[in-house]
Amino acid sequence: MPELIGLTEAQAAERLREHGPNELPQAARRTGWRIAAEVAREPMLQLLAGAGAIYLVLGDVGEACVLLAFVILSMLISLVQETRTERVLEALRDLSSPRALVLRGGERKRIAGREVVPGDLVVLEEGDRVPADGRLLQANDLLTDESLLTGESVPVGKVPWAEGLGQPRPGGDGQAWVYAGSMVVRGQGVVEVSATGARSEMGRIGVALRQIESSQPALQQQTRALVRTFAVAGVSLSVLAALLYIWTRGDVLAAVLAGITLAMSLLPQEFPLILTVFMAMGAWRISQQRVLVRRASAIEALGTATVLCTDKTGTLTLNRMHIVAMQVPGQTWLVQDEGGAPLSPALRTLLQHGILASERDPFDPMEKAFWALGEQCLSADEVAHIEWEMVHEYGLSPEMLAMSHVWRAPGHDGHVIATKGAPEAIADLCHLDAARLAEVRQAADVFARQGMRVLGVARSTHHGPDAHSTWPALQHDFDFEYLGLVALADPLRPTVRDAVQACREAGIHVAMITGDHPVTALAIAAQAGLDVQGGVVQGEDLAALSDEALRERVAQAAVFARVMPEQKLRIVKALQASGQVVAMTGDGVNDAPSLKAADIGIAMGARGTDVAREAAAMVLLDDDFGTIAQAVRSGRRIDDNLRKAMAFVLAVHVPIAGLTLLPLLMGWPLLFNPVHIAFLELIIDPVCSIVFEAEPEERDIMRRPPREPGRPLLTRSMMAWSLLQGLFVLAIVAAAYAWLLHQGVGETVARAGGFLSLVAANVVLILSNRSFGGHILAAAFKPNPALWRMLALTAGLLGLVFSVPALRALFKFDLPDAHSGVAVGVAVVSTMLVLQLVKALRSPKA
Repeated sequence: MPELIGLTEAQAAERLREHGPNELPQAARRTGWRIAAEVAREPMLQLLAGAGAIYLVLGDVGEACVLLAFVILSMLISLVQETRTERVLEALRDLSSPRALVLRGGERKRIAGREVVPGDLVVLEEGDRVPADGRLLQANDLLTDESLLTGESVPVGKVPWAEGLGQPRPGGDGQAWVYAGSMVVRGQGVVEVSATGARSEMGRIGVALRQIESSQPALQQQTRALVRTFAVAGVSLSVLAALLYIWTRGDVLAAVLAGITLAMSLLPQEFPLILTVFMAMGAWRISQQRVLVRRASAIEALGTATVLCTDKTGTLTLNRMHIVAMQVPGQTWLVQDEGGAPLSPALRTLLQHGILASERDPFDPMEKAFWALGEQCLSADEVAHIEWEMVHEYGLSPEMLAMSHVWRAPGHDGHVIATKGAPEAIADLCHLDAARLAEVRQAADVFARQGMRVLGVARSTHHGPDAHSTWPALQHDFDFEYLGLVALADPLRPTVRDAVQACREAGIHVAMITGDHPVTALAIAAQAGLDVQGGVVQGEDLAALSDEALRERVAQAAVFARVMPEQKLRIVKALQASGQVVAMTGDGVNDAPSLKAADIGIAMGARGTDVAREAAAMVLLDDDFGTIAQAVRSGRRIDDNLRKAMAFVLAVHVPIAGLTLLPLLMGWPLLFNPVHIAFLELIIDPVCSIVFEAEPEERDIMRRPPREPGRPLLTRSMMAWSLLQGLFVLAIVAAAYAWLLHQGVGETVARAGGFLSLVAANVVLILSNRSFGGHILAAAFKPNPALWRMLALTAGLLGLVFSVPALRALFKFDLPDAHSGVAVGVAVVSTMLVLQLVKALRSPKA
């Protein structure tokens, strides 16, 4: 074969420009100008800008500048936050690019996977992820795992390309093509890249998935409907208020300002802000639990999830094979019973030859398990074969499910042959009689029924020169001695059983969906604490069921085995058709449709594909089921705190709107101008977003069923509770303002006292909405540093307003007197007493 040179750097650079990076197309990046345009469309900012323009027309430059400063500050904050988010996403994409070993100009070079181009020669070794589609120029005992593309768990053999070999689809032995995303499980090879990025097999699926439109999250729909309703009501009332002002006072520009003030007081623009902050902060908090949130809809759905469908391998289990039992004639050794006891000579011989039948630097998980137990239980003398030379090997074949290594020890003429494989194959090689064969089968069945993988081990010797012509053609030609059985298992993760129990207590049905054997699946499910009373549903059973029959079956079963990836989609749709909110895990390209269809698609970060991660709403970075349960807990906390924040926003706007309209109706001096509303919004926005987002979880968060699917976040009863709170605050603060005016303290002092009374009453409103039940004063002692920082900032801003004469004049305040202090004190005490009384009589949690 001619020497392999590969592309030159110049050729590679030219092809990179021609074909683009070896990655899936990404959505267009949001530029700063685009973000600024989105922010500028916010109705509250437009109202503030309009009010500022009117003040400029009136010649009040100071107030106009303050209002316009609010506009600029809000835009800057949004720009900084959104731009930072875009930078983080770019960094994550860079980190996710795999590395590839290529031949460039005859030299090996490690490059980023995104830089691989058509025509590159990629060197593949055991454990590598194939970076692109291509044909094999060289292949030495090459096996690849294409399950991420085909769903087939058995690795497939590869051969070098020759004339006449076409390019088939992935799957099947004897192909000369490898595909992006597949894993090399054995051997080496060199591949000439034919397709990269969107043109690869994986890329085609990824591009198709990007064309699937996702529906807008339900919470966003509900929020926009609420804001739209309030906006229509606000505009209508503000027009009426402006007309009323003109009729009663005759000042058109002042009437327009009064109308804008009322519109600003009625517009709950905090709802979109709450969603934005809660989703962003929620994603950050969940990321601390090793879960990457890709779509905000997943955070919304976590609080209402009713079914959690999980993989077995690597999610419920550690995805690391361990030897858990060994059996030699007359003795069975179990690791949990005798893990620390010395092994008998027969067991030591069994383990030693199991290691000899494995690779020196293994990639196969079962071979790693042999080495791990050998390092733990064997002496240095017993693993001296590390210096031996392997002179020949026999690989697995469909006809003989066993593999043999032939070793030569230094200073010895003879050879040692170590063999491991399926118990039936090892028994066949050892020519066991019927009685011994029955014993081996019975012992293997006992282990298998416990979900273990069982291998037989045997040994032989051979005398002769190290020449291929002298080795027997078949393993059967050696005279093997049966040594015993080794049982391996992928142990359950330590956190799984408690996590499953927590989910069940929280009313979440946990189901396991795996491609593994039904016996293994049932054993792991029982260990994990899943409900196994419904038995195992196998893939062939699913194929035979109608959609209606499937809906009934999935409602009863918790264990699904021998399931193909495309059947996961049917399971998801059947559960959703029954009204369930489904979380689904997956790692392969063929899992992508079910991940996309699920309410919460969860891709595996450690072993998943880019296409699966693209389709999923969340990425589990450590592939641990316990982490999913923690994410559900966080989702419920976010769900609770969203309800608290929205209830507070609705309640706090009632007194603001009422105190804007009431003076017009009663002929009092106006309590609010746009600058007062802007100041209040400056307080309300951080409170409803940052403070409520940081609230600790309720004590019963995982001891109650999830929120019913389709039930609005802000129910009618909760809206009624919020409006009732707001009306009480309105009545109390309005009474305080009217009393101050009646005392003849002057318009500016009364305005200052009324404003302070409202701010103080709003603090009580915050405490009232911090928990669904309990005493208001007790809520003050719940830990939340963000609340105290925000209250301190509010107090500081109020102190600044009252201590700086120019700001006092801008707000049309005068220094409060004793009457104002009385009004504020009475407002606080009255609000607390009334709200606590109503709270005791009614549970707003309903």
